[in-house]
Amino acid sequence: MTPEATPVPFAEAEIEGLRFDSSGLIPAIVQDVADGAVLMLGYMDEEAVRRTLRSGRSWFWSRSRQEYWCKGETSGDRQWVRSVHYDCDADALLVAVEQEGKGACHTGHRSCFYRGFGDGGSSEL
Repeated sequence: MTPEATPVPFAEAEIEGLRFDSSGLIPAIVQDVADGAVLMLGYMDEEAVRRTLRSGRSWFWSRSRQEYWCKGETSGDRQWVRSVHYDCDADALLVAVEQEGKGACHTGHRSCFYRGFGDGGSSEL
């Protein structure tokens, strides 16, 4: 069964209270809602946060390409947002998703954090 996009309700004051860095970005940690695995880290500007909350899909700002991207539109490995939280300083986001497809990493791994120090660089979480 294909997951469905579910918008996340929010108040304008919540968005206004976020602390974006000097480049207008906030880090967004993406976590699998099923088992808590950390899948990836991306960056969002205010528009990407709004797109994520309104669409129920994860949107990011590409620092290298200088453009928005919706996770999975090219690869098919889509993320269906289930909740978004911000930390106590309002300078980081935690996005809980239902991950569709092989995983979150563009290398084909489930998680972008598949390498560990001291293990030869190839441990899978």
